[in-house]
Amino acid sequence: MSLTRAAVQQLYTKSIDRYVSFIGRFQSAQAIQALLRHSRLLRNGLRVLDAGCGFGMATFAVVNALRENGLDYESIDGFDLTPAMLERFQRELATRGISRVRLQQADVLAVEALPSSWTSYDLIISTSMLEYLPKHDLSQALAGLKALLAPDGNVLIVITRKTPETKVYIEWLWHAERYTRSELVRAFTEAGFRHGSLR
Repeated sequence: MSLTRAAVQQLYTKSIDRYVSFIGRFQSAQAIQALLRHSRLLRNGLRVLDAGCGFGMATFAVVNALRENGLDYESIDGFDLTPAMLERFQRELATRGISRVRLQQADVLAVEALPSSWTSYDLIISTSMLEYLPKHDLSQALAGLKALLAPDGNVLIVITRKTPETKVYIEWLWHAERYTRSELVRAFTEAGFRHGSLR
């Protein structure tokens, strides 16, 4: 089911407008923003990494949730595999006048290629990106992200569950993987995560 890296880039370059509309229809940004707003993950001076940032949906949710709570961030870094997504993200940052956000093309399975300063994050967020890896690479990707965390840092991963609906919307339409709870528990455990919440 998983696409090659080149095929993922091609899919999201060709279908970027359709994907933005798809995400908007399910109000994903509002859901992430509400989750963050009521979580204990936000505080002043956060260093944030948006892994698989796409066109910036999660980053904008973080920025909005911080502002709603009267908080600010130190910096936000984001990487994605697809240049077209990063270009869209950069344009939207400029339109909104948002600063202290750095973007780079990168592969989650090769985070060692990121700048050396991209480390010790207080919060790493990844939404709807890890589904595009072969299932056997999920724990490696999670371990790579874990290595970029500060000692007391947190990760927020949004990943697609196996349901009849997601078979249509995620597997068939976007050619991505879906996961059972047990598969996710195993991958996170193999990656070295020991505490947290899996919902």
